[in-house]
Amino acid sequence: MAPCEPVDERVTASGDADAPSDRELIAAINAGDASAFEVLYLRYRDWVVSLAFRFTRDNDAALDVLQETFLYVLRKFPSFRLTANFKTFLYPAVRNLSIAARRKAERYQASEEALKRLENTPGPTGTEPSGDLEIVLAELPEEHREVVLLRFVEGLSLAEIADAMEIPLGTVKSRLHNALQTLRRDERTREYFEQ
Repeated sequence: MAPCEPVDERVTASGDADAPSDRELIAAINAGDASAFEVLYLRYRDWVVSLAFRFTRDNDAALDVLQETFLYVLRKFPSFRLTANFKTFLYPAVRNLSIAARRKAERYQASEEALKRLENTPGPTGTEPSGDLEIVLAELPEEHREVVLLRFVEGLSLAEIADAMEIPLGTVKSRLHNALQTLRRDERTREYFEQ
């Protein structure tokens, strides 16, 4: 299942001069403007689903996390104050809800007999890493992969990553350094570091 398509491109375009900022939307929601919450939701829903899918590797679970994330956000009003980038605020909620969803799914694993029957059934396509970079990233420890993706895919600064992951800045730097060293040493990804 593909992530939802934006209904209104103007709403989701963060660089649009006419679009209200996240802080303006939050102020409007605090003042009782329900349509401002819809704009905020439309702006971030695809990002939340994409991030949740990275943690859960399950489309349905990612959509459940989307719903739970925005229920969590909604409960913050009417006195919510945004003190960081909205993605930085959302990240821990999405991460924690995704991990909880993954753990819940693991509790309901099939019996050994059911697993044997499923071994001969073809699995879904498109969820396995397809290229060398994706394969090597998938082999990184989760905390290293998480920092790399937040830095280079999501474009968060090191300080924003530290806030989002609720860890010290030095830990972010160390994890990023170790992940990049691993990627540089691996034959499959060395080419990305050669200029």
